[in-house]
Amino acid sequence: MQPLTEKPSPFDDAVAKFGDRKWRLNNLYWIKDRHGNVVKFKLNPAQEQLLDELHTLNIILKARQLGFSTFILILALDCCLFNSHFAAGLIADTQTNAQNLLDRIKFAYERLPAQLQELRPVVTQNATEIEFGNGSGVEVGVSLRSSTKNFLHISEYGKVCAKNPDRAKEIKTGSLNTVAPGQLVFIESTAEGRSGDFFDKCETSKAARDMGAALGLLEYRFHFFPWFLDDTYRLSKPVKLTPEEEKYFDELLAEHGIDLDEEQEWWYAAKAREQGTDMWREFPTTPDEAFKAAKDGAYWAKEIAALRQRGEIRDLPFETRTPVNTFWDLGVDDSTSIWLHQLIAGKHRFVGFIEASGEGIAYYLDELEKWRVRHGATFGQHYGPHDVEHRMQGEEAESIRDIAARLGFHFTVVERTKVKLGSIQAVRTTLPKCQFSVPTVETGLNHLEQYSRDWDEKHGVWKSQPRHDEHSHGADAFMTFVDGWNPPPKKAPKHKGPRVA
Repeated sequence: MQPLTEKPSPFDDAVAKFGDRKWRLNNLYWIKDRHGNVVKFKLNPAQEQLLDELHTLNIILKARQLGFSTFILILALDCCLFNSHFAAGLIADTQTNAQNLLDRIKFAYERLPAQLQELRPVVTQNATEIEFGNGSGVEVGVSLRSSTKNFLHISEYGKVCAKNPDRAKEIKTGSLNTVAPGQLVFIESTAEGRSGDFFDKCETSKAARDMGAALGLLEYRFHFFPWFLDDTYRLSKPVKLTPEEEKYFDELLAEHGIDLDEEQEWWYAAKAREQGTDMWREFPTTPDEAFKAAKDGAYWAKEIAALRQRGEIRDLPFETRTPVNTFWDLGVDDSTSIWLHQLIAGKHRFVGFIEASGEGIAYYLDELEKWRVRHGATFGQHYGPHDVEHRMQGEEAESIRDIAARLGFHFTVVERTKVKLGSIQAVRTTLPKCQFSVPTVETGLNHLEQYSRDWDEKHGVWKSQPRHDEHSHGADAFMTFVDGWNPPPKKAPKHKGPRVA
């Protein structure tokens, strides 16, 4: 009879496999799933793909509920437990959400095998950090500047950039500079408008990916994870597709090679009918689609999205026989913006946009003249805000209006409405009558899409007043249009007189 041998304990078996990070991630940690159930963490296909494609700097554009925050939290905890003196930082869009990140770290730690907790005891624990016996720890906040980090996770950075540009700048210049080259950074978010540092980083890293360029230590790898990577996003009950929905799925296959099955198409169609244009942000199918949705707090993004859907934003022909009117906003030490406009078949067609900073009035008039020659155009009326009557420094003390008139540009002065929200509402009601020729006016159109309310950080609400930022002057120039436009007088019909027999 052979002697009985003691079967290795699960912990002893685990110790033999601790050198395999993927094994640890799939076997050691417990979490709450999206339904609130306590389950063992297992890498889903999207999370495993991210792990396999890790770079030092990672920017993640994603659909909702793919589990990336959970994965990155578990990875941060794993790095702390299995590396001495490892400092991880977690940044969220609000202090409450930052606290939630730390609570999820603690939840996973408290359910580790007892032997591992004994090897890595908690020595410090408070509202913003947890530190283990090996000198490693996790710190959370809305921005972090205090010490060098080996691991940094910035959650929902798109929302931070949209709501609080000052905090986004603090994260960019402060928190990101706490990470030494070669360490791990994860910036993940759903999209939130076509501006801000998250959008810029996505565009830059996506361009590098598309070119197949080798990445350096200070360059971000772009990761995009669309909604259809989650296999639960499907319906077994058929949904009757509209012609527009069928066209959308056909274009996905033809242009992007995305071949969805029927159950996925049914789910997407039903969800999109509920979400409207927010579907692009919350459940994007392609990276470009993700940034098409209206930014929260934006005044006119929904109206512009409706114009896109109706085909009013496209490469439109320039009509040389129709006069071009200009609408200005003048910057003193920042941007001057000019919209170029034609009235065609009862619609306001915007055919050009000029913007620069730190230049005198002669520069802009010269740019307009070059534009006119290039397009074979004829100018109609030029509309400017009351600033055009301000006197300039110098012996002659001429106003901008006087200087422009001397150079052949005659301004009509537009008085602003006393309450700016009135002009904002006027834009909202006028936009459905507008067309925009892209890419010619892409910069100006982006200003209109991103022009938004200011965010009240203290109370967590949108203020009633607009934010002054890089989009303000393009928006103000457009408000010069809605406040000042006067259609040309209709020509009286010629009198033919009585018919002579």
